[in-house]
Amino acid sequence: MQDFVLYISTAFALIFVIEGLLYACFPDTMRRILATALVLPKGKLRHIGFSMFFFGIFLVLLMDRLL
Repeated sequence: MQDFVLYISTAFALIFVIEGLLYACFPDTMRRILATALVLPKGKLRHIGFSMFFFGIFLVLLMDRLL
């Protein structure tokens, strides 16, 4: 169980690192992306979110099998 908590907390920290780097290196692009997301319909955002969710699960399962 401790390994699971370590993995989850490490993954959560990496999200902040990656997102922080994106905002620091490409602030104008990130503003445009956020502005685009604000005008998208709720259904489209939900579709994008679920697609990213399932792609992430796929990557985790793939890495689990390969490593």
